[in-house]
Amino acid sequence: MSYHNPHTPPRKSATFDDHTLAEIRRAAATGIYDIRGAGTKRKVPHFDDLLFLGASISRYPLEGYREKCDTTVVLGSRFAKKPITLKTPITIAGMSFGALSGNAKEALGRGATLAGTSTTTGDGGMTNEERGHSQTLVYQYLPSRYGMNPKDLRRADAIEVVVGQGAKPGGGGMLLGQKISDRVANMRNLPKGIDQRSACRHPDWTGPDDLEIKIMELREITDWEKPIYVKVGGARPYYDTALAVKAGADVVVLDGMQGGTAATQDVFIENVGMPTLACIRPAVQALQDLGMHRKVQLIISGGIRSGADVAKALALGADAVAIGTAALVAIGDNDPKWEEEYQKLGTTAGAYDDWHEGKDPAGITTQDPELASRLDPIAAGRRLANYLKVMTLEAQTIARACGKNHLHNLEPEDLCALTMEAAAMAQIPLAGTNWYPGKGGF
Repeated sequence: MSYHNPHTPPRKSATFDDHTLAEIRRAAATGIYDIRGAGTKRKVPHFDDLLFLGASISRYPLEGYREKCDTTVVLGSRFAKKPITLKTPITIAGMSFGALSGNAKEALGRGATLAGTSTTTGDGGMTNEERGHSQTLVYQYLPSRYGMNPKDLRRADAIEVVVGQGAKPGGGGMLLGQKISDRVANMRNLPKGIDQRSACRHPDWTGPDDLEIKIMELREITDWEKPIYVKVGGARPYYDTALAVKAGADVVVLDGMQGGTAATQDVFIENVGMPTLACIRPAVQALQDLGMHRKVQLIISGGIRSGADVAKALALGADAVAIGTAALVAIGDNDPKWEEEYQKLGTTAGAYDDWHEGKDPAGITTQDPELASRLDPIAAGRRLANYLKVMTLEAQTIARACGKNHLHNLEPEDLCALTMEAAAMAQIPLAGTNWYPGKGGF
């Protein structure tokens, strides 16, 4: 005989929570997996789990606004005749025309130029608006090869060979038919209105030796002028970084699982890859073991939101960071002023991730001309530039507090960790100790 106290509220399962139950019912009703955009929504150890140790007696701080703290970064100095010099180590990650509207791509180019940094094309080719408004433009070369041609390779300031992406390492991208407009179809040589899925691996090579041949081919096409980046999703960062260096990369871009995507399977976004925080130190170790740290630059992306995140990534050994989702928010994505229209789509401003449907009220992740016209690329570009300026100032403020006259002088010993997980991933001592999991002694 059992007794249930009527005053005790029913207890729901932590394993079968409301979201899990809803997904089981949706799968049972439709027979198809869920597709969405954005990045992982699960909580994983992140930069919030690290703190800086500001200077006092044992370290001497710099006086804010009177003593210089440099923020410049040079990318591609290993082999390229024309390496890139940026005023800030915060760059704009690759997001395609197709996933984003033409106005959104223009806004990203304008904002990056005002801030003295670079933006990146993404899958789908180079638009004239983006090239025209981007002082420094990185051209992505992906497995799809959409829009790839020697002319645009030469028009770019750098080339990024994309092997993987943090939201879906080992998986290809998606662009559903409702976003394949006449212009997108023409640029990608696709039929209008038909769903498109990019390949998960390049057809031009099967391993790092072939990648070396492809990089050499890209150098010859561009007369050895352009830096060649290799972008990998955060899965096996030590070996992937080492092999990218062996293949001849000038820059390695490493994207953790908090990185976003225009669309892929939800099961990918939430269950494949590693947290950004766990990716950095193995990649840095690979560069150090090869004697290439700071000679081959490391760009970290995936969940970068503030100047503190930037400073922490650089302290762990990165040379620069890339932002994607944060840049979209800065130019107007998920803006509460469109809340009523987000509600009509069955979502809310802060949670909208159905980018693949092309109905974004903010006019950013859409190819609908009426919606896209809502975004003023000039005003949006200014907002992005303001955001990049604030992030840079925040990172400088932290660096000065640690006694550093350049952001690249930040180092692991400037940090401590708040949790065992973060301490183990970042190889940073737990606060109040000189120990982290995996390190002998206390």
